[in-house]
Amino acid sequence: MNCKEASALQLWVFYISLLLTSLGSGGIRPCVVTLAADQFDMTKSSVAARSWNLFNWYYFSMGMATLTALTIVVYIQEHVGWGWGLGIPTIAMALSIIAFLVGSPFYNRIKPAGSPLIRLAQVIVAAVKKRKEVVPEDHALLYENRELDAAISLHGRLLHTNQFKWFDKAAVVTNSNATDSKPPNLWRLTTVHRVEELKSIIRIFPIWTAGIVLFASSSHQLSLTILQARTMDCHLSHSFQIPPASMPIFSNITMLVGLVLYERLFVPFARRFTGNPSGVTCLQRMGVGYVVNILVTVVASFVEIKRKAVAADHNLLNDPKATIPISIFWLVPQFCLHGLAEVFMSVGNTEFLYDQSPESMRSTAAALYWIAVSMGDFVGTLIVILVHNYSGKKSNWLPDRNLNRGRLEYYYWLISGIQVINLLYYVICSWFYTYKPLEEVSEICKEEVEELAGNKIPSLISDSRNGHGEVEPGRNETT
Repeated sequence: MNCKEASALQLWVFYISLLLTSLGSGGIRPCVVTLAADQFDMTKSSVAARSWNLFNWYYFSMGMATLTALTIVVYIQEHVGWGWGLGIPTIAMALSIIAFLVGSPFYNRIKPAGSPLIRLAQVIVAAVKKRKEVVPEDHALLYENRELDAAISLHGRLLHTNQFKWFDKAAVVTNSNATDSKPPNLWRLTTVHRVEELKSIIRIFPIWTAGIVLFASSSHQLSLTILQARTMDCHLSHSFQIPPASMPIFSNITMLVGLVLYERLFVPFARRFTGNPSGVTCLQRMGVGYVVNILVTVVASFVEIKRKAVAADHNLLNDPKATIPISIFWLVPQFCLHGLAEVFMSVGNTEFLYDQSPESMRSTAAALYWIAVSMGDFVGTLIVILVHNYSGKKSNWLPDRNLNRGRLEYYYWLISGIQVINLLYYVICSWFYTYKPLEEVSEICKEEVEELAGNKIPSLISDSRNGHGEVEPGRNETT
């Protein structure tokens, strides 16, 4: 087929479109799950009482959208044209914007309470300035101010932990920054809650970095695996062929079915043994995902060995354009395993970041997940480049032209080995991980009942919303 080369203007429009798509995705993806969670009571007691998990159904809805894109939209692109193929998603996005604007007044919206990054910086600066101070043995002597923290602790305040005690220096009250009724200079003195916000992020970081390697190992699913599929028999019947680029459908379908089975069968079954309302912890769920993802690359290596063996039997190793008489459905098991890994790893990771991040940084934590995905793609690309450049010229693992003469199975074994090391790293990080201690609003109110004897209203009023559906912190008042 002779295609007309794109002009410079058309290329600029194309690249700008990709840039706008990236910017839009970067704004939507971290915020949509946290906005959804803000519409529900996410306290431990309420989550335990529900028979469904918000994050499971969030991924289920995203999976349905992806399945629609991989089937209906791809079919329109192939058989009707790219105009309609790109136009329909554009129309869908326009309708979603209208629906969002119409429904916006009815959402529970938490008002911003300042930059969380500045608060983290304040803790570090205050700790550095007081690096010579001695942290008291009794952590009750550290500075706390519930009224100051009210806007960033609507659902509860973080309690003191003994990890990373050096940062506790930021909450040490000295003669130079002794406080009265006025708010202190937060660059010199911060509250325990704000110190624990920084500690929470530090604790999350090692678990987060393990995800980067996992996403790097999965990046080949839409590249090398598709190259394999293009050399195989794509016939589903005598008259119908499945496009190689549509193979991720099987991963998507497995994820959708797996999410339902996980919530309706696995969670009630596991709950009998663990006593955990969620069946297993987020870290345990993620660990299963890591193991399953190793199986993906192991299975992929054996499928590649089989594919090349069939090619050798039919003397097709030297013909890169030949269709090898082996069904494309040999690739289905690894796609299904990848979908199963998504059920455990991706959903568990998102829930973990949401649950363990400070309340005021949940959108930032959700963004960390997508940053890990992006970094994983870059790392995966780097691995492919290094393997291609240093695996030899005569028997290159990833040759430029003829995949049949490559050693793709060696690449899969390399990735499997990297994942095993990463799994060990993850297990060690999980073993030493400390869940954030949170005193929820209901617990705080119980403690403050005694204050009512002095005719004082507690300094934190839970779930107080103004006329616009926005949550406001309570004010200290007297009766």
